[in-house]
Amino acid sequence: MSTAAPVDREKPNGPRSRKGAATRARLLDSAKAVFEKDGFLEARISDIAEHAGLSHGSFYHYFDSKEQIFREVAMEMTDLLNAPLSTSIFLPSSTAVPRERIRAGIRTYLESYRAEARIIGVIEQVSRYDAHLTDERFEHQQRDRERVVGSIGQLQSLGLADPDVDPAIAAHALGAMVSRFAEMWFVQGLVDCDFDEVVDQLARLFASALRLRDRPDEDGRPSPTHAE
Repeated sequence: MSTAAPVDREKPNGPRSRKGAATRARLLDSAKAVFEKDGFLEARISDIAEHAGLSHGSFYHYFDSKEQIFREVAMEMTDLLNAPLSTSIFLPSSTAVPRERIRAGIRTYLESYRAEARIIGVIEQVSRYDAHLTDERFEHQQRDRERVVGSIGQLQSLGLADPDVDPAIAAHALGAMVSRFAEMWFVQGLVDCDFDEVVDQLARLFASALRLRDRPDEDGRPSPTHAE
């Protein structure tokens, strides 16, 4: 987390110097560790500051409240989980067919989720009663969600996906399938599966829902669009 650049969604408090940025990143790392250990409600600002090797008052040079730093931790986790969109699925240099990109993206997503399951579990728990955090996470993901919607539409225009599928509904539903399964698996412990098998099955379900194919129809033309 400490290597991530400050995001534009909210101006950081405190100095913009290299030292200040490093201190702020250390506070974020410390907050993540404290929230993992104690949960959101029991976590204290004094514990976060102490973990970072700072005084209690120093915390307020960089963050206004426990809620603010928790939201930033949550957004960094969101960015981490969404990273496969850029590193696998929409990687410009990739020559893999869509289904292979999707499989690689799902694998990376699940690996990241498994590694950060403790803090993600806390984030999901808080999101269930904090409407502000839920809305902020949803809006933060909007750009990536729009990329998925646009990509499905492009696949349809190329004759590589079912033209009758609504891209927006598919993007929401299939994304929820993967994220909810990951939560049930890594956070709640409700399922016990082989990792490679899960990657394979989720990728199959994703591809089947879109009726993905590796090449257009035999005549080489895109499939017809759904009539209104």
